[in-house]
Amino acid sequence: MKRGREIALAALGFAVFLALWEAFPRLGLVSADTLPPPSALPAAFYRELTSGIWISALSASISHYLEGLVFGCGLGVAFGVATGLWRSMEAALSWIVRTLRPIPGIAWIPFAILWFGIEPAAAVFIISIGVFWISYFATLSAVRAVDRELVEVAEAFGFRRADQKLLKVILPAAAPGILGGLRTAIGQAWMAVVAAELFGVFGLGNRMMQASNLLASDIVVVYMATMAALYGLIDTGFVAAQNWLLKWKQ
Repeated sequence: MKRGREIALAALGFAVFLALWEAFPRLGLVSADTLPPPSALPAAFYRELTSGIWISALSASISHYLEGLVFGCGLGVAFGVATGLWRSMEAALSWIVRTLRPIPGIAWIPFAILWFGIEPAAAVFIISIGVFWISYFATLSAVRAVDRELVEVAEAFGFRRADQKLLKVILPAAAPGILGGLRTAIGQAWMAVVAAELFGVFGLGNRMMQASNLLASDIVVVYMATMAALYGLIDTGFVAAQNWLLKWKQ
């Protein structure tokens, strides 16, 4: 009952949002050229779909997104686990981390172009940087938060090798924190996709920029909505997988 009420309220809130959005350009409060009403979007989407551009841009961006997400998060988790386990490694990397961490992913675009050219690899590189630090710090914090008494109990039961303690105790105990960081990275990666494709790599972000230059704001909104829908689907799938992986805690 409570869940149904929450869904109804969410649907009502979204309907009011769409109604206000539709009303503003129709009443002349804003220009329809700068803020197209929702009713104009299906026709714009149909044009993009039938032309084949939407599918091509979508396929390209999903490829960039997944490759960058897997590569960046994989490295972030690996380094986070290593620095969380060995204080000496964290100390050795501390100044490097403090130097590189404040630099936003978009600032690496000139180097991405120099190193990879206007190619998909450049977009993957930018996306990887965008998610690396999120997964790194989430993993580092999660590993550090593992109760050391759990490790001692594992040793008492015969799990004395480093790999045994890592796989049987540390990673399962740190999993909620690591997965929480990965969920944040999933959203951040879509922001990075736009930045990574603005400089010419074909995809959703690049198509949005092309449409913006042509003042086709309805096309821009179509691709914004596409990214929002994709994020919703991916996040829902990730939450389901997260709940399955952590069902032992329930």
